[in-house]
Amino acid sequence: METYPDPKTGTCKVCLGVALLLTISGLLGGGLLLAADRSPQVLNGIDILREQKFAPLAGKRIGLLTNQTGLASDGAPTIDLLYKSGVCRLVALFSPEHGLRGTMDSKVNSSVDESTGLPIYSLYGDRTRPSKEMLRGLDALVVDIQDIGARFYTYATTMGYCMEEAAKAGISFYVLDRPNPIGGLSVEGPMLDADRTAFTAYSRLPVRHGMTLGELARYFNAENKIGVDLHIVPMTGWHREYYFYDTGQLWVNPSPNIRDLTATVLYPGVCLLERTNVSIGRGTDKPFEIVGAPWVDPRVFASALNLANVPGIKFIPTFFTPDSSTNQGKQCGGVSLVLTDISKFNSVLAGLTLVSVLNRLYPNLFDVDKVMQLLGSSQALKAIVAGESPATVLRAGIPGMKDFLSRRQRALIYGQSPNGKEREK
Repeated sequence: METYPDPKTGTCKVCLGVALLLTISGLLGGGLLLAADRSPQVLNGIDILREQKFAPLAGKRIGLLTNQTGLASDGAPTIDLLYKSGVCRLVALFSPEHGLRGTMDSKVNSSVDESTGLPIYSLYGDRTRPSKEMLRGLDALVVDIQDIGARFYTYATTMGYCMEEAAKAGISFYVLDRPNPIGGLSVEGPMLDADRTAFTAYSRLPVRHGMTLGELARYFNAENKIGVDLHIVPMTGWHREYYFYDTGQLWVNPSPNIRDLTATVLYPGVCLLERTNVSIGRGTDKPFEIVGAPWVDPRVFASALNLANVPGIKFIPTFFTPDSSTNQGKQCGGVSLVLTDISKFNSVLAGLTLVSVLNRLYPNLFDVDKVMQLLGSSQALKAIVAGESPATVLRAGIPGMKDFLSRRQRALIYGQSPNGKEREK
């Protein structure tokens, strides 16, 4: 069973044809024209739940999966709102990667919340999913957390694991929805291979899925046949073409190295290099906005990248020295990534271009095989290594993308605004 309230927004009416057109346009560098003269007020699921006086959770003993991003529009933590509601009883907290406060960059131990005295069960430590003991006595598990729209960002996997365990325990599952900060229209491949699901890839998705966490929960429940009693508390005022700056909401870093919207937009592409021997800016003041290695000539690298003419981005040669993570303490030659037009930018096209150029310039130094760990498509990686252009590789994945968009359609909750516009390349 699956239900979600519909506060006069209706279900998504973006047709498959429009979604596919926008996706293919994105592969070729097209995008959206985002109006700068509007500042809509988007209310998150927790705001709507508070307006409803927490009625959907009345009388329930609940556990809450959240972190520092779980805030109402006035800054009130979801933990405090549920704990003090007097309507439901919050009895346990669950934390994802980076912990309840979002500051940890390593495994996290379970602990006790100082302000409420509630247990905090870490799902990024000895365990990645809740145990029967953790769920015992609960009537519902609630999620309020900010995702960032990329397949390998682990919050969605943690949610999926919690859905599975809630289904086994026979308890209800509620998602208090939040925006996808990089929008809900652009969908970028390649699709994940069927045998590559992992903690960084819960389900077969493209790299950039264009869905909110609530929509992902609906998709997971159907596609993975989880069968949990799922309820979505949707946002009001959010439309598919909105980036985070269209929401009127305050920015909160969803994890230690995602520090602004620029890093968030670049993340689905740049993070493809995460497991390789190339620094992606961790240990600098610009994570995901700078890329390089000790053996890279920055001017040669920047020139080759700029000649590729990836829409919406320029590459500036630079040197940098990470103080942690890959190439710690070593001077790296590389590039600074500068977004010039977010409406034309395709993050995965940019990421594959980085991979392609590194492999072409430094075939004996660049650890290209490790790109597979997050790219998740053996066909795409083989084509890049063979010298095919990134745009050609993404076009080859369009049939699989068409199938995904058809299946995704049933999970969508939100549509475009009446003034939403598409901009041609």
